[in-house]
Amino acid sequence: MVVGKYDNSWSFPTISSRLPGGPSDGGSITVSGITSFSDFTLGRNEAALPVELTSFTASKKNNSVQLKWSTATEINNYGFEIEKTVHTSTPLSVTRWEKIGFVEGGGNSNSIIEYSFTDTKLFGGSKFIYRLKQIDNEGTFSYSDEINVEVVPNKFELSQNYPNPFNPGTKIRYSIPNIGSGFAQTVLKVYDVLGNEVATLVNEEKPAGVYEVVFDPINLSSGIYIYKLQVAEFILAKKMTLIK
Repeated sequence: MVVGKYDNSWSFPTISSRLPGGPSDGGSITVSGITSFSDFTLGRNEAALPVELTSFTASKKNNSVQLKWSTATEINNYGFEIEKTVHTSTPLSVTRWEKIGFVEGGGNSNSIIEYSFTDTKLFGGSKFIYRLKQIDNEGTFSYSDEINVEVVPNKFELSQNYPNPFNPGTKIRYSIPNIGSGFAQTVLKVYDVLGNEVATLVNEEKPAGVYEVVFDPINLSSGIYIYKLQVAEFILAKKMTLIK
């Protein structure tokens, strides 16, 4: 066991005596050589003294999710990696966590520190799960509890591809609102100006959410192409230009 004493920086004074208190090892300890009032904390060893996370919340804001968290105390805190996964209803699916950002920690602190991070890349579904990976300066890390947020589009949308004109590839984003059945047959295809189908980018059932797909036409020549989204009875189409 160690005692941490904070006075502009953390120090670890010697424990001069310790009186165990039974199976739960309560009791008391005595630290000598203290000449001033300070904040104290206890731990198994210096590296084990915690970063005390007091809150972690997520809220929808326009087309983004705002994460906020705060700490009451920090020791040797390098920072926080923000991780996200998309909730899936597929049985026995493997949870795949993705690092989406990093926020620098406060190092050593015994006062409340507020943090925030905004996630604007809400692709692949409508239900997202977030967690924090707190890392100290030695590389030791621990995870926070997970929090969930649901971001459901309120209308069908097909965005202009980006970049446009493009070479070699471009991204196409589309949104599907709730339409009652939970999943909707979704088809996204690309046509040339004569109406010939040149690529099928999506052809499957999808739940409500925002999605992004990459179109990388290896064997197509320069020109104007049409990409068309069909979800149930809803149809939208836009033009894009390939330059080689």
